[in-house]
Amino acid sequence: MSDYVIKLRQLVGTMPVILVGSTVIVLNQTRKVLLQFRADIEMWGLPGGAMEPGETLEETAKRKLYEETGLF
Repeated sequence: MSDYVIKLRQLVGTMPVILVGSTVIVLNQTRKVLLQFRADIEMWGLPGGAMEPGETLEETAKRKLYEETGLF
């Protein structure tokens, strides 16, 4: 979870918050989808996450893909 989201949660508690985020679908040459195992919820999923202030959606997608997979 980003510092921004953590600080926001401290301010609003458990009140519902709408956040913008991105999810990235990565296909290899045989059209297989890249999944990552999320240890926090113990499930497989697509790389992605919340947008930081000042980012574009494309920047968010690139950042989260790199942070979570090392790909760019």
